[in-house]
Amino acid sequence: MRSTLQTLDDNRVKLSVEVDEAEFDRHIDVAFRRIAKEFRVPGFRPGKAPRRLLEARLGAGIGRAEALREAMPEYYTKAVIEHDVDAITAPEIEIIAGEQEGPVCFNAVVEIRPAVNAAGYEGIRIEIPRPEPSAEVVDERIDQMRRQYAELFEVDRPAEVGDHVTIDVTAVQNGSEVPDLTTSDYDYRVGDGAVGGVLDEHLTGASAGDSLEFEAAPAQGDELIQFKVVVGEVAEEVLPELDDAWVQDHTEFADVEKFRSDTEDRLRSIFVDMSRREMVQATVNRLAELVTDEVPEALVDSEIDNRWDSMMANLDRESVELDDYLASINETTESLREKFREPAIQAVTVDLALRHVAEFEGLEPAESELDAYLAKVAGPGEAAKFRAALTKSGRLSDVRADLAKEMALNWLMERVEIVDADGEAIDRSELLDSSHDDDPQESSTTVGPISDKLGDPAYDSDHQDAEGT
Repeated sequence: MRSTLQTLDDNRVKLSVEVDEAEFDRHIDVAFRRIAKEFRVPGFRPGKAPRRLLEARLGAGIGRAEALREAMPEYYTKAVIEHDVDAITAPEIEIIAGEQEGPVCFNAVVEIRPAVNAAGYEGIRIEIPRPEPSAEVVDERIDQMRRQYAELFEVDRPAEVGDHVTIDVTAVQNGSEVPDLTTSDYDYRVGDGAVGGVLDEHLTGASAGDSLEFEAAPAQGDELIQFKVVVGEVAEEVLPELDDAWVQDHTEFADVEKFRSDTEDRLRSIFVDMSRREMVQATVNRLAELVTDEVPEALVDSEIDNRWDSMMANLDRESVELDDYLASINETTESLREKFREPAIQAVTVDLALRHVAEFEGLEPAESELDAYLAKVAGPGEAAKFRAALTKSGRLSDVRADLAKEMALNWLMERVEIVDADGEAIDRSELLDSSHDDDPQESSTTVGPISDKLGDPAYDSDHQDAEGT
């Protein structure tokens, strides 16, 4: 097989492939062996009829057509690997010789991954939360624990944030009562954010015996619900005294100072992790903003498909039917896929921008780094076999590109200017978590595989944990 590559416009290339007649004839032999298994010839067992007999009965063209159908993808793939073509669409193949006889020649035109410009990546500045809990945050976390042992004392005054109120709630939507939101003698702490905070707005300043009526949606996008809330008693929450005796009775610590220090350390670990994740997300978001080129629809559609497949896999693990899930979020297949479009465009833009940084900074994995990665993925003793399989399928270049993108992201993370909400500089040393001092890789501000960094649901839970304090 011989092949050549020609660059076309619109991010396309043309592969021209020629296969010698003798080489292609072997594929015709294989094709007739397959045909023989399906075509019964008297006097021969299935699959044993000779090619010449089949050609005489069926015509030589049927074997050649079958061989072309089976062999063309193989030859196309070989040409792609030979010329390291980063194809992003299925090829448009045109046979220009050999359909009837002789050498086989065909052209394959395919769209390739474009190069984008992300000029200015060297001077990225990002804003992230300062990775240090304030004294107020530490106090609130301690108060959360004290609140578990609080006493309630009925008061004759309007309710304030932090008070407990006993309420009867009636919720009606479209003329029907909503059972999950209708209750009586319910103990509610004002300020806990029920019904998107709307309940707190109406209860603050309300007194025992008041009847409140209002409309609200429990979550964004939900239909409005009519609420009627009758206030029973109002009780003040009194926290236990924070002293050494209480700490000894309810914690593992000997005094308030040690308890507070441990609480501060735990929160600092959360804040550092949150800030590190914010650092990654802010960096790639800013990088994407530097890209002015339009990204190919083929890549966007592929990313949407990937996200859809990931969602379906999650639903399958949870034994949830797609129709039930769509009904629960009031979406259709089409509307949900459309909601995937913007994040898909962002992901594709970031991918192309990181490739740009890797190329301009000459970042590519050394063979030893590639081997180490393959050994980690494939397991002990399987790296060579895994590498051979990737090479044969043309996927080894994808692995190299992924590692190069990771290097590019780490390169950026080591150089971005980091400030807090007030514009004050944040030292990178503040982003090192002392709880990981025994693991240098964990305490580094560099990061692992890109797929582990963007859109990680763990970020949301950590963020909420810190914000909730």
